[in-house]
Amino acid sequence: MDSGLRDEAARTRRIMAAGHETVYHEAGSGRPVVLLHGSGPGVSAWSNWSRTLPELARHHRVLAPDIAGFGRTSFQEDATYGIKLWVRHLFGFLDALAIPSAVLVGNSFGGGLALAATLRDPSRVDGLVLLGTPAGTFTMTEGLRAGWHYEPDLDEMRRILRLFPHDPDLVTDEMVRARYEASARPGAQDAYRKLIPEPAPGDTPIRGVPEERLRTIDRPTLVVHGREDGVIPVELGWRLAREIPSADLHVFGHCGHWVQLERHAAFTALVDDFAGRLS
Repeated sequence: MDSGLRDEAARTRRIMAAGHETVYHEAGSGRPVVLLHGSGPGVSAWSNWSRTLPELARHHRVLAPDIAGFGRTSFQEDATYGIKLWVRHLFGFLDALAIPSAVLVGNSFGGGLALAATLRDPSRVDGLVLLGTPAGTFTMTEGLRAGWHYEPDLDEMRRILRLFPHDPDLVTDEMVRARYEASARPGAQDAYRKLIPEPAPGDTPIRGVPEERLRTIDRPTLVVHGREDGVIPVELGWRLAREIPSADLHVFGHCGHWVQLERHAAFTALVDDFAGRLS
């Protein structure tokens, strides 16, 4: 991860999309592959994809934007953040770069965004890779609950991040510090709190794309999930694979919510092969 972090400045670009100054990272050439990050305190495209982007760029044009309201892409006080705006921002990002369609690789919230974009306009989507992605209705987990209540604090950031991987020792001091500093920016938590409902005492339902809508998706799809995912349970990966007609499923054992980091080499090879086989 360290070597990728050192390359961030060289790969960082800015463009206007749907009225937002959008920070993104780009490398490589060929078929466009867009990496959509997850949610959570201090999240950004780079924190999710710093290792994945340069390796996929060996065979593809890879782009990783900070989604509107997250990372260093602008947050607008008067904007109504929700899935309609995020889809509009994603399509505006593609339009600004003259990309008619792309493979969408979505992590968690990013997977939900990829699904919503596909349902809105499938002609913009060549294929889908969905990592730890919510689907249907499920009960809010501790990882999601803790992220909603988070206020900038180093120790609390460490505690929350250790909920995500199967092996909590994957969480380094450098990772905690970088996510903490990002989380302390003005407005950094606002978009996340608009993404999921405020946790209630007892069980809080979270609603992803309904099963009946998943059945209408006709794009080639690869579902990837960690067997020990404590943030988005693996049962939701099975749900996606069952309901999306063209979906294949790969479950990684001894793996939590950060498949792209925990099983980096195998995950990257799966995505590289999937994107390479699309017509």
